[in-house]
Amino acid sequence: MADFIIHCPNCNHQFEPGDSIREEVQKELRGQMVDWQKKKDEEFRQKELSFQQQLQLKDEEAIQKIAAEKKKLEEELKESLRKNIAADFENQLKMLQEADQEKEEKLKEARKKELEFLQKEQALKTKEEELEISLQRQLIEEREKLKEQLIKEEAEKLSIKEQEFQLRIKEKDKQIEDQKKLVEEMRRKSEQGSMQLQGEVQELMLESLLQSTFPFDKIEEVGKGVRGADCIQTVRNQFGNEAGKIIYESKRTKDFQNDWIEKLKNDMRNLGADIAIIVTQALPKDMDRFGEKEGVYICTFSEVRSVALLLRNALLKIADAKKSQENKGDKMVMLYDYLIGSEFSEQWKAIREGFMSMKLSIQKERDAMEKLWKAREKQLEKVLLNAAHIKGSIEGIAGADAVNLNLLEDNEPLVHE
Repeated sequence: MADFIIHCPNCNHQFEPGDSIREEVQKELRGQMVDWQKKKDEEFRQKELSFQQQLQLKDEEAIQKIAAEKKKLEEELKESLRKNIAADFENQLKMLQEADQEKEEKLKEARKKELEFLQKEQALKTKEEELEISLQRQLIEEREKLKEQLIKEEAEKLSIKEQEFQLRIKEKDKQIEDQKKLVEEMRRKSEQGSMQLQGEVQELMLESLLQSTFPFDKIEEVGKGVRGADCIQTVRNQFGNEAGKIIYESKRTKDFQNDWIEKLKNDMRNLGADIAIIVTQALPKDMDRFGEKEGVYICTFSEVRSVALLLRNALLKIADAKKSQENKGDKMVMLYDYLIGSEFSEQWKAIREGFMSMKLSIQKERDAMEKLWKAREKQLEKVLLNAAHIKGSIEGIAGADAVNLNLLEDNEPLVHE
């Protein structure tokens, strides 16, 4: 094998040994290695034993020295303690007493601070609980107010819708009553317009509205042909005492007439009324909402309930001031300042804006319904006219009693409800 080569120590010749020589050499080398290892181990154990013995000797010497020094120090310390113990004992005792007193004071102060802290903490918890209760109470109150406001708004909306519905029903009933009489009378009223009819219906609705809104007041209707306003409201307080009068003039025309104001002012003087109100479908050209003109209040039918409430309350306050006779002039001035002030104006402006949006919607619906009614009236007239022609022709041929061609019975209305 090429991995094991023998070198001659004399001539430095290199050669490969045979297998027998290699085994002997390897065996001899192994024996030498074992002997060398044993020798080294024995030397190491001897050195380690010698080192341990030396170390033990040094430890014993160090322990003896430490013991001697310790004994010496103990003796010196005992001697020093004996000398100083008498003087130091009193100082230490005093220091301990002072330290104990200081600790006691600190402990008292700490307990006091802890008590104050606990009291503040308890007060803070109490305040937090009170604040929580207050917040919950306010939240409940706000919810109740919001609920009441929503209920009130819904009730007002329903009331306005119901008023408009009642107005339509009464207009329809009035039309049906007039149509029952004669077809010619219906045509004549159709040609002349339904101004008078609409005015009468609005008067009835106005009286009904005032009576339902103010059940304790006296609402009087002025009869046809009698000079004066259309309706008189006698305002009464909670004790049934008369506080004043409000007269109403109802107008339902396309244009506003300025002479209505002067006429209603004369009626107000003749009747001894305190306030005059014109309820009109068409406002003056210089007014786009509720207002006062020449001492007369002007509003639309959708606004009359709120206007009447405001002016009625004003009459009641004035009556109370007259009755009490206390600070009469001041109260009148305050009432006058309130009526002409910005607060009343802004509140009424907000009410007016809501009414205007509803008025536009109602007016559109009213126009559509009136247009539909007019078309149906024309169709009805055409049907009745053609039926009358056919009836006349057949009666001329066969006689009046031959065939019953009446479209309606004698007592049957033209339009069923």
